[in-house]
Amino acid sequence: MAHEPHESLTQADVLLEGFLALDTPEGFRAELIEGEIVVTPPPDGDHEDYISLIVKQVIRRSQADMDFSGNKGLKLNSGGACPKSHVIPDGTFAPTERRLFRGAEPWMPCEGVALVVEVTSTKAQADREAKRRCYARGAIPLYLLVDREASSVTLFRDPEGNDYRELCTLPFGKSLTLPAPFDFELETSAFV
Repeated sequence: MAHEPHESLTQADVLLEGFLALDTPEGFRAELIEGEIVVTPPPDGDHEDYISLIVKQVIRRSQADMDFSGNKGLKLNSGGACPKSHVIPDGTFAPTERRLFRGAEPWMPCEGVALVVEVTSTKAQADREAKRRCYARGAIPLYLLVDREASSVTLFRDPEGNDYRELCTLPFGKSLTLPAPFDFELETSAFV
């Protein structure tokens, strides 16, 4: 559908409009990360196994009841002249009492999200850097990165501006403490 150009549209507006109009192939995921459209193919089985291992532990061991979404689109501040980033974490956890996912638009604000999870795949650098900045700008308290290339897990916490003030990286096989509202040791021995 052709659009007449409007003098008031900025380059960021045009980019966002084009992104939101994308028709990605089934199973593919399109995200707008810091002004760049990123399309990723369906994940492999190992990727999904890591997600499953984390979800089971959070549901069984977390001190607070958590809801989970593996496909929830989040709108996050861009930190510049780009449009808001539109990111789909591999996993999003929110306290059940908040019922954040109920009635949410496909791209929802991130207020109330307790933890996002990314497992590296074809765009590992985006998970390590650009998404980290996006989640920090969104004030998401905890970001868990499972880095398959480095065989490590990193928990980023205490967001401020474009980054997190604290991080803890451990090799696969070590336990990682997830703080409140989770309050348990995430076992990574099965990641090996």
